[in-house]
Amino acid sequence: MFRKTILGAVAFVAMAVGGSMAQAQDNPHTDQQSWSFAGVFGTYDQNQLRRGFQVYREVCSSCHGLEFIAFRNLSEPGGPRFSEDQVRALAAEFTIADETATDGRREGVPADRWPNPFPSEQIARDSNSGAFPPDLSLMAKARGIHMDFPWWIFTYFTAYQEAGADYIYNLLTRYTEAPEGVDVPVGQYYNDYFAGHLIAMAPPLSDGIVSYADESTPQTMEQYARDVSAFLQWTADPHMVDRKATGFKVILFLIVLSILMYLVKRRIWRDVH
Repeated sequence: MFRKTILGAVAFVAMAVGGSMAQAQDNPHTDQQSWSFAGVFGTYDQNQLRRGFQVYREVCSSCHGLEFIAFRNLSEPGGPRFSEDQVRALAAEFTIADETATDGRREGVPADRWPNPFPSEQIARDSNSGAFPPDLSLMAKARGIHMDFPWWIFTYFTAYQEAGADYIYNLLTRYTEAPEGVDVPVGQYYNDYFAGHLIAMAPPLSDGIVSYADESTPQTMEQYARDVSAFLQWTADPHMVDRKATGFKVILFLIVLSILMYLVKRRIWRDVH
């Protein structure tokens, strides 16, 4: 019986490793980045979130919306933390469709959600050669990366939850020339990381495309990609830091409770042998 159990375990591991190797051939390597919000005690870098928002606004917002983000979210604790005056001024730059307003349009206010760049999906497709630019507010939660067995097991111990940000970073930085023999149709581009490698989005980033106020920050494609990836991680999980803090407090409480329960048990049963 013991021998059968051992053989079964060995067979399971062999199949897992074999399956992992087969999948690895179909999944490109992911360059995992060092994020400030990684780990149990990680937090968002406010300056990076502000830079990421700038990249999104100047580059990405012309095609991609942020359906689940309101202007006022940009001033909340844990995020870019713009001032209320800055948020109010930002919202006022946009015209919002409102049936109750005169002529059906009004000036934006902090409570409004970020406006979609296209009034309808069909117009969006017509403007992008038939492709529909996805909303980015939850993109970091909708995407992940491939990890070979047994490395993904360690993510349970390291609290790894940056897969979405790593995916976005790799996608933005892995545009390359198509290999010899690969035909790239008109309106598509070759991306070494994207599934199938053909993507309708043109390379959005290049060195110097966005001017940061802090000149000491590199104005390179890689830096832009890291910053906007961190920002999109925040839009998808704006309360991550609070959740980590709450989880840590709960764990401490459970540890203290376990010690107290053990001491109570020892006291109640101290005279029983």
